Amino acid sequence: MSRQLVNPPSLPPPRGFNHGILCSDGRVLFLAGQDASDGNGRIVAPGNVVKQYDQVLQNLQAVVQAAGGQMTDIVKLNIFVKDVQDYKNHLRELGRVHKNYFGDYYPAMALLQVTGFYQEENLIELEGFAYLD
Repeated sequence: MSRQLVNPPSLPPPRGFNHGILCSDGRVLFLAGQDASDGNGRIVAPGNVVKQYDQVLQNLQAVVQAAGGQMTDIVKLNIFVKDVQDYKNHLRELGRVHKNYFGDYYPAMALLQVTGFYQEENLIELEGFAYLD
């Protein structure tokens, strides 16, 4: 499997993401949007974006591992949040949660604020792609 980080010097240095990841000789896993639902479909920790982020990453990890991969095989994530300012206010804690799943690795990422989610208590959802050998 070949995976190369692409961070052109003409762009600002990335912090907490990579601008691109070039992949070859592998399989692509499309990751559906995962919210902060537990195994019973209930949103965990209403009002707490950090605990919900942890649950979202647990859910993504379950999908990636079921396909034979690991979290560092994720090459692209789109993060959807209900409140960007709430997300920014918790960046340090969110970063610690991220490191628990990814270590020092960062996929290519985008952060988008949305007006709402299917389950009203949800504050964050992630979807993306993993690249498996």
